[in-house]
Amino acid sequence: MRAVLLATLLAVVSAPSARAVWLGRLDPQQLMGSWYVLAVASGEKDFVLEKATKSVEGVEVMLTSQDTLKMRASRHRMERCHLQAVELRRQNSGWVFGNPSLGVLEYRVLGTNFRDYAIVFTQLEAQEEAFSTVELYSRTALASQEALGRFAKWSRSLGFLSQQQAELQRDLTCAHKVFP
Repeated sequence: MRAVLLATLLAVVSAPSARAVWLGRLDPQQLMGSWYVLAVASGEKDFVLEKATKSVEGVEVMLTSQDTLKMRASRHRMERCHLQAVELRRQNSGWVFGNPSLGVLEYRVLGTNFRDYAIVFTQLEAQEEAFSTVELYSRTALASQEALGRFAKWSRSLGFLSQQQAELQRDLTCAHKVFP
């Protein structure tokens, strides 16, 4: 019986979701500020066709006193840079935010060292299409090997195929449109 309990505990601790739960106890202020989005894994239907044309994106993350996550982002869509502002409300569990009225069902930090990178999972629903993304946020315009390795590991563990993953082109024009 003890062996079964120990095996179950080890399986839960080593699962990707266990790390995300652990992040719920960290100071959310450490995620605030400017980030570059350097790599993306996406289940969006046209992502595989468009991934070669996507450039580095920018995200500015702010947290209000009401536990609302405010994000300003420059997103690369259909070969153009689109600026958007989104407010996400904190859900019942730790580091989970969402705004179903905007199509953001879940926004969760999966893994981070807060100094250099964060791996962010988002579950979206737009125009009758539901899909998930994993993004590599970086404080600098170049990702460390550690960050790229963790991004690849999370993407694979969440079922993204290699063709659904992309390092974004090093053009920072779109990213710099969002930073103050």
